[in-house]
Parts: sequence; structure tokens; C-alpha cells
Amino acid sequence: MWTVLKLLLLLAVCPAQRGICTEMKEGKETHQAPGHVSVVIVGGTGDLAKKYLWQGFFQLYATQVGSGHTFSFYGGGLSPDAQATPILFNILKNVSCSSDTPVERCALLRDQFLHLAQYRQLKTLEDYKALGQHIQEQLQGEGMVEAGRLFYLSVPEFAYADIADKVNSSCRPASGAWLRVVLEKPFGHDLSSAQMLASKLWGFLKEEEMYRIDHYLGKQVVSNILPFRKVNQKFLEPIWNRHHIERVEIVLKETLDVKGRIPFYDRYGVIRDVLQNHLTEIMTLLTMKVPESLSSSQVVLHNKLQIFSLLQPVETKQAVVGQYQAYNAEVREELNKTSNQFSITPTFAAVMMHIDTPQYDGVPIILSSGKMLDERVSYARVLFKNDVFCVQNPHSIHCKPKQIIFHFGHGTLQRPAVLISKNLFKPELIDEEWRELTEHKDATVLGLPLSDFYAQAPKVEREAYAELIGHILSGRKDCFISAEYLLASWGLWTPLLDSLLSSYPRIYPGGEENGNLLDFHLKRNEIGYVSDDVVIINPEQMGGATAESFQVMQGKFRGDDMVSSWGEELLVRLAMDLEAAAEEAVSEGGAFHLALSGGSSPLALFRRLAEHHCAFPWRETHVWMVDERCMPLRESESNFHSLHEHLLQHIKIPYYNIHPMPVLLNQRLCVEEDGGALLYEKEIAHTVNNSAFHFVLLGMGIDGHTASLFPRDKAHEKHGESMVALTESPVKPHQRMSLTLKAINNAHRVGLLVMGKLKHELLTQVSRVKDLPNKWPVTGVHPVHGKLVWYLDYDALLG
Repeated sequence: MWTVLKLLLLLAVCPAQRGICTEMKEGKETHQAPGHVSVVIVGGTGDLAKKYLWQGFFQLYATQVGSGHTFSFYGGGLSPDAQATPILFNILKNVSCSSDTPVERCALLRDQFLHLAQYRQLKTLEDYKALGQHIQEQLQGEGMVEAGRLFYLSVPEFAYADIADKVNSSCRPASGAWLRVVLEKPFGHDLSSAQMLASKLWGFLKEEEMYRIDHYLGKQVVSNILPFRKVNQKFLEPIWNRHHIERVEIVLKETLDVKGRIPFYDRYGVIRDVLQNHLTEIMTLLTMKVPESLSSSQVVLHNKLQIFSLLQPVETKQAVVGQYQAYNAEVREELNKTSNQFSITPTFAAVMMHIDTPQYDGVPIILSSGKMLDERVSYARVLFKNDVFCVQNPHSIHCKPKQIIFHFGHGTLQRPAVLISKNLFKPELIDEEWRELTEHKDATVLGLPLSDFYAQAPKVEREAYAELIGHILSGRKDCFISAEYLLASWGLWTPLLDSLLSSYPRIYPGGEENGNLLDFHLKRNEIGYVSDDVVIINPEQMGGATAESFQVMQGKFRGDDMVSSWGEELLVRLAMDLEAAAEEAVSEGGAFHLALSGGSSPLALFRRLAEHHCAFPWRETHVWMVDERCMPLRESESNFHSLHEHLLQHIKIPYYNIHPMPVLLNQRLCVEEDGGALLYEKEIAHTVNNSAFHFVLLGMGIDGHTASLFPRDKAHEKHGESMVALTESPVKPHQRMSLTLKAINNAHRVGLLVMGKLKHELLTQVSRVKDLPNKWPVTGVHPVHGKLVWYLDYDALLG
């Protein structure tokens, strides 16, 4: 049988496919002695194998016919032979030839390919031993010389080391033949796990035997970034620097969700899935020093690694993250989680980097990717500064953006291409396999017509996996991830990933409805979302597919400023804002008048102010009470008692600057005839300029009350122009004294601190209602001449 097949192979002549991977464009491929190659795809009936791998190996086989190589192909898996063999051959029947292959020849190649393939169960060490024995017997029976064995591990990362152990102990070829083991990403979860995985694999395989594949390196435009820079060096060298480059953008946008991939995706997220590998590779190709010759993979790797040593550490403030709205419902469905499960795994991220060299100093490099966006497209763009001002024709080509776009695919152009603005320079073609792109005249790229660019594209489009599979057979390591590069990349990304563990992603609806929610701006070394809109989510509606199931509060929250974060970070920000307001007031008027609420929410704030804000101008600060319970101030439930225990006794503040509410007069508690409320109002009028506090800190109860103004109390109506009033609480102790809405709204600044999951439902309602102080007193807080800021922790905001 093998003799007949070899004769057929020799009769079917096909030109060998030329590799176009980056580093070896000018060099020679590693010499490969002809012989028999055994290809084993472990996971041969899986999704990746079905979509890409078998097609890639069929193309490899078709291009190698007549080259002296012969092949056998094995699809391996955990299922028994009888169960999986029909599945495998259904996959193999769908492989296709290139468009220029004659129908008769294609039919012959496919028939030969099917005859050369078989399924084998690969579960135990004995299964691998049996495979190794089968290959050896086949070689001896046909009298073939073995060139090598190629194992493609299309399996989860956790299985790599075990399979490598089995291959090493039972399937190594005899001396003189090569062994190549292909590994699919991910290669670890962070730096330590990547180091651990590499260490395990080195126990069974040599580094030169491992091919860590990143299919983006097989994309034709990606693999030609360096050749493009090399061939156009005379144009690029003068402008490839901070004096001319405004920024670099590397973008991968997708319209699909992650259904079916949740077990993997919820652990990894968009940064590990895309930015740490695909986009980082492109970043190094764009910014590395172009070698004198591209033929040395060692020199290219050295220059890539040099970029990592020059990159500034990436901090939390240099990243924004988001999550599409339906994601959590998908998590609960696929992982069988309860409704309490709430994942903060990002499905969108944008990260800004800087390279600390004179060449790139101050040039922002932006890496961005996300699911459920408005279009599917991927590109890298180098945007140059434009100093031309068109007086009468702003649409002139001279006034349009100067840019070079490496278009990897999809989008309106729907094909790979390199585009150079006509107001930059006319480029040289990369090589004879590229041509000027003259069709697709109606296409636009980043909003500009194709006619604005000099465009070049590959004459023949090739699939990335097919390209890389050809390089594996050739023994070329230049298009694969070395261990050194992998660990350098994880070293860059791991600190950022750790710092983002407590960062809640911005929720976005998906697709066109995202609007400007994910737009971000650059400010020195920080990036942030352009829109301050806040998304309020009803947890029961998290699985909704449209924007109607959540509300975007335009202009922050209820039209006022909002700060939101995890609890501890939120209190840090509030304390800083208080200190800044105090310093400003003291600088302008010599005193700072601060009115503080009771309750449990501000206690941690009080402790923070006492312990961490040594520069706070306490000697010039007057502390007032927003509200007080009608009980002796020495009682533990007294608001003043809590304030004293957690703040006042720990700071140096003059006793005459402390103003407790006079709830106990004439040995009676809150008797209206005693005039305690009026007395406190007069004290405010006497001490506070225009009776306007500089800062009033409020909370919000689960019934919507604020200060001691409760629903249906109508104290703001009963007391008219009063600044202080006696009120009734629905819970004990019932009697209270409180600042009124008039006093609150007369303040220069009001902070509303809302924390805890119990507040989420009410906060969602409050975000949607009009001003109804009788029903929700908090909605009556509107400073007349001042400013209101909502301080909301994520528990309250998102439940």
C-alpha cells in the first residue's frame, strides 16, 4: 500500500510553499533531510483541530508532495477508536484545496490524505507505547527512513506535562530523526505558573523540541512587519521616533461573546487571552530595533527581549477594563453557579505602555481588545504628528491623519493589507509575493477611504495555522515563542494583573449600544474612560441582551458627580477630598466647618482621618453634627459618642471647635419647648459664615432617609425655613434632632456616602426616580450654590 502511495506522491508535482515568517525572510530554511514524518494531533477531534489544524496539515501535505517527504497522520484522543474514528473522518472529508488547484488533482490529494490518516486512542502510557511501536513497525515494513515525529498538543494546558512525559518515554524517534512538540497557548496563568510549566516541560523535552505557537505570528501582515520596516528603512528611520510619532495603537475587536468558553475565559480574561500574547508580540515587532539582517532568529529574539528591559512598569492607572452585560449570566449558566456568583473577569481592556528610551520617550503605546464590540477587526496603527493647517480645504490629503496601518483582517476591508497615508511616503513593496491593492475602492479603513492610502496586500492569502505548520516541518523556531520571551512577557503583565484583581470592570451592553461607554482618553501616564456615566445593574436582569435591562446615568449619578470604588479605596478618596476641602477653606477664610453624620458607614472614615491624615488642619476645623439621637451623649448609641470614640479623642482639635447637638436640656431629652433645635441653629448662624457649612457628610438608609429625615416625616415642610428640626424615626430611639434640607442644601459641598449590598436595591430605585423628598428624602439633597458628590462603593452600586 505504501509503495503505491509513494508512486502517486511522486507523480503529483506541486511547488513547495514558501514560508514568509518574519525573521527568516532573507535567510535560508533549516536543511531538512527528506524522509518519513509521523504527525500526531493529540486532541484530534476537538474544535481547534476541526477548524484549523487538519486543514493546515492537509495544505502542508499538498505542498510537500514530490519533495521527498512522506507522511502518516494520527488523530489522538481519550475516546475509544470505534467511537472517535467516524468523527475524525467526517472532519477530514471537509478539508479543501487552494483555489488554483485543479479539481481532479484536489480529489486525488484528498483521497491520499484520507488513506494516510487514522485515529488512535491516546489515554494511557500503554497507548503511547503502542503508537510508538506501530510507527516503528510501519517504518521497518516499508523500508522508510524516518525524518521525524511531530506531536501537536491541542489539549488544555494542564495536560501538557503528562503528555510530554509519555511522548518522551515511549514515542521518541531513533537517533538521527527529530522530535517536535507543538504547544497551544495559554502557557501559564502568570509569571510563577509559566515558570513552573516551563520547568516541568524541560524535564521531558529540550527547548529546541518545543514549538509554543501563537497563531498571530502566522498572519501574513504580522509576519511582515519587520520586512516592511526593513525594506522601507530609508523612509521610516527619520520619522520612527518621538519627534514624529504621536502614538501607537494595537487593536483587536470582536463581536462575539464567550459562550462555550466560560470555564477557560473566566479564569483568564481578555488580558491573558489576547493582550499578553498576540498584542504584545505585535508591540515588540513595531518597536524593536530592526536588525541588519533578518535571517538570524537569535538577533531578532535579542532585540525583542531588549524591549521588555526598556518598558516602564504598567500600573493600574494605565489600564481600563470592562465587562459585557450578559457575561455573568453566562458564567452562572455554564459553571452551574448560584445567583450570588458575581465575576469581575474583564471582557474588555485597554492598556497604555511607555518605552523608556530617547527614541520613544513620551510616546503612548495602546493595546486594546474586547468581546461584544461593534465590529470584528484587528490592526496596528502608527499615528504620526501632522503640523499642516489647511486654510481653505480641511479635507485635503495634507490635513488628513498621517498613519501607517497594519491591517490584519476583517473590518470593511475584509483582507490583510499594509496601508500608508499618501501624505507620508510611497512605500516599496515588501517583496515579490506582495502587490499594490487597487480593488476594494469602496472600502474604508478607520473612517478614511482606501484612496487616501498607498496599499499593498499579499498576492495569495494564506491561513495563519497553515503557515506555521509549514514552519514546524522546516524546523524554523523564529515564528514561535521562546521560553525566554514568554517569561519576559509574563514578567511585564503579572504585576498589572495582580493590581487589577479588585478593580471592577465597567459594564457595557454590547455591540452598537455601547455608544461611547468604552471610549477612553490619555492623560500623561494615565488613561481613563471619557464618559463618567455610571451603569446601575439589576442583578435579576444581568442576563438581558439589550440596554433596556440596565440604566446608564448620564452625567455621573442623578446628574451629580460620583466616585465609585471598592470600600477601602472609596474611603481613601473621600478622606483625601475632605482634607483638600479643609485646606481650601482654611486658606480662604481661616476656618473649616464640617458637619458629620452618624451611623456605621462613616466609622471607618473617621478612623482613617485620625490615623493617616496628620496634615489635616484640625485646629482650624469646627465639627458639627448632621443629626443626633435623643439620648445622653455618653450612651454608646449616640452619634456624638461614636464620633468621639473613633475620631475626636485621637486628634488635636480645640474643644470649643466641637459642636454636639443639644438634645439634653433641663434634664429632658428633645422636648420642643426647651428649644434645643433653635439653640443649635443660632449657634450655626453665629459661628458659620452665612450658615453655609463647607462640607456636609451624609449617608442613606435602606428606606431612603438621609440625616434624620425619614420618609413621610415632612420635617422639611413643617419647619419651613428652619435649619435644625426635631424629627421622628420609624425605629428606636424614635426621637431625633437633624439638620433640615435647607441647611444641607446651603452647604458648599455635600458628600453622600453609600456602602453595602443592602443599599443596592434602593440605590437602583433612587437612580431612576424624580425628586420625591416625602418618599425618598435623599432625593431632596440638591445644594443651591454648592456641589453634591455621591461616594458609592461597588457593593452598593452593583449589589
